Amino acid sequence: MTVRFDATKEDYALIEEIANRAIKAAISGGWVYEGSNARMDLTACHCNGNPLRLLDLLNADDFNFSHDVFGIQRNLDRKTGKLLNHFSPRYSKKGLNP
Repeated sequence: MTVRFDATKEDYALIEEIANRAIKAAISGGWVYEGSNARMDLTACHCNGNPLRLLDLLNADDFNFSHDVFGIQRNLDRKTGKLLNHFSPRYSKKGLNP
């Protein structure tokens, strides 16, 4: 199975903003999250079975934002784009509002 990265232009723009926020959050926490990795992780998750409410995620409070973005980073199978370990982002389209 090949990981899909076929988000819309609008989705890519939001993913870019989310990735930029994630990079800043990582830096403030004392570690590095490369921008290319953040964009790929978010896009892979969004396009491979777990679509995200991207605008809501971008505007989430710091706690819920970190839960989703860094949870995706830790639980994403980079070979399939699927989430592992029963991780479910709060801002999934199929999820509940936090």
